[in-house]
Amino acid sequence: MKLVFAGTPEVAVPALDALIASGRHEVAAVVTRPDAPAGRGRRLVASPVAERAEEAGIEVLKPARPRDEDFLARLREIAPDCCPVVAYGALLPKAALDIPAKGWVNLHFSLLPAWRGAAPVQHAVMSGDEVTGASTFLIEEGLDSGPVYGVLTEEVRPTDTSGDLLTRLAFAGSGLLAATMDGIEDGTLHAVPQPADGITLAPKITVEDAQVQWSAPALRVDRVIRACTPAPGAWTLFRGERLKLVQATPAVDRSELAPGELSVGKNNVFVGTGSHAVELLWVQPQGKKPMRAADWARGVRIVPGELVGS
Repeated sequence: MKLVFAGTPEVAVPALDALIASGRHEVAAVVTRPDAPAGRGRRLVASPVAERAEEAGIEVLKPARPRDEDFLARLREIAPDCCPVVAYGALLPKAALDIPAKGWVNLHFSLLPAWRGAAPVQHAVMSGDEVTGASTFLIEEGLDSGPVYGVLTEEVRPTDTSGDLLTRLAFAGSGLLAATMDGIEDGTLHAVPQPADGITLAPKITVEDAQVQWSAPALRVDRVIRACTPAPGAWTLFRGERLKLVQATPAVDRSELAPGELSVGKNNVFVGTGSHAVELLWVQPQGKKPMRAADWARGVRIVPGELVGS
């Protein structure tokens, strides 16, 4: 088939690579979000998908909005049979959805209908799911509601951050998306409607959502930190400034600390929660680079009974 691939961040690159490498289909063009400011200089930088497509000599389309007529006209000229999508980052209007004969097929990082929305991996980690996965489905105008072509499952490991889990799903899912394109082309794969029950939503995790509530049990605190790593980054307040919590682990043998109370040893930093403590391993003070929590604690000279949190 002639394909137009839509995607933007690094997590979409393995799927693009898999489609290019398959040799069975022609990736005629790539659709991605416009260049965005990045770094200290805030200079405009192309998306990872755009960079990979340019390396491969593939035409790159960067519409400000997918409803723009210039973009729709170019898409009609290319006349793709199907448009595979991975984390494109913009809603597709019906005018775009109607162009490819076999539709737009999204690789979504959950077992649909669970975790429909922008942050399925973060919500799976935050909710303590033991198993998640990826699904390919035909995009409709509803939110991740279209019929499903294929799924794969992936264990959520006890120490997984969202970044860890998403990386594994991106590579495993790239094979699923390529196989889905093959099955659509040869007619052996047919989309099955999602069940009406089991629907959960995964809206974007905000900075406010990422603030750790120390009155929660340690298990919840641990999940929030892992779910918000690497983005948007779990945090708490310390002496009126934000302290980013990069890595922590439950400390089941420490239960004497009040919620938010700090306890510092020679090489350890513990914080009380609503149950037992958690040990801070890596933190990032405001305006500084990540550092070991013990080094941070020595530098700020924590006093006995001092608290983190609002």
